[in-house]
Amino acid sequence: MSTAFKFSIVTPTFNSARTVRETLESVARQDHPLVEHFVMDGGSKDATLDIVRQFPRISCVSEKDEGHYHAMTKGILRATGEAVGILNSDDCYCDGILAKAAAAFAAHPEWDGLFGDVIFVDGEGREIFRREEACWDAQIIRYGFGGMANHQALFIRKRTYDRLGGLRYKDFKNCCDYEFLMRLVKHDCRIGHIKEYVVRYRYHDFGQSADERIVANMSRESARIRAEYGVPGGLLGRMLMQYARVKRQAEKLLFLGKCDLVSGHRHLQRHMRAKTQFSSNIGLDKLES
Repeated sequence: MSTAFKFSIVTPTFNSARTVRETLESVARQDHPLVEHFVMDGGSKDATLDIVRQFPRISCVSEKDEGHYHAMTKGILRATGEAVGILNSDDCYCDGILAKAAAAFAAHPEWDGLFGDVIFVDGEGREIFRREEACWDAQIIRYGFGGMANHQALFIRKRTYDRLGGLRYKDFKNCCDYEFLMRLVKHDCRIGHIKEYVVRYRYHDFGQSADERIVANMSRESARIRAEYGVPGGLLGRMLMQYARVKRQAEKLLFLGKCDLVSGHRHLQRHMRAKTQFSSNIGLDKLES
């Protein structure tokens, strides 16, 4: 029965008072009965913890950590659910998504994880655009499009984390999630796709995603990850990335009957900033351009 399927949701926080209430409410109002929610806080100095305490069913730990991926890993280790979801403190789950994900897991016990689609929103929660995917494709992930399965829209079985290990937060500050996707590919994990919007992913002036310094660092780290996993660089690497881009759109045409006429980068471009106002306890807010 899908109603007996337990989720563990992990939310890393650090000075997240502007947005965390909406995040926590989006979990609290899910209609799935078995959900444990961990907030792993890095030692916030604003009102974040005051807000978290208003949700008595949340288990919260606040202590100095080594960044948001370290916080995620600590939450994953505490998880007792059958599947784990990572929900950042400025993003929100779509209503009813945990029940839909539980039903999909129940129908596909062979899946090691699943992902769904994403609604991108601005700082006021206004929709920017919607991104739908066709299916999990290891080649597309491997050659450079880990964003097809954003970690906010991804649920991984706890047994899979136990087998593959946690996030490599000591090695990567902005791309641990991409490295984990590459690990899923390397180990031939079976990742399903559900045609449901999982999360409202926020691009705003107080978040990392809209910071061009973070995007530049992600590019550097993702190149290191591809090299580590044997993907060539240079001209051949660029050709493989273009192949992945074309394949992704071809699959959308085949399975969805449509493709992306405007790239996600183009949709998000006007929401990007040279420097946003996020807080980091590991110095990411001090990165140079």
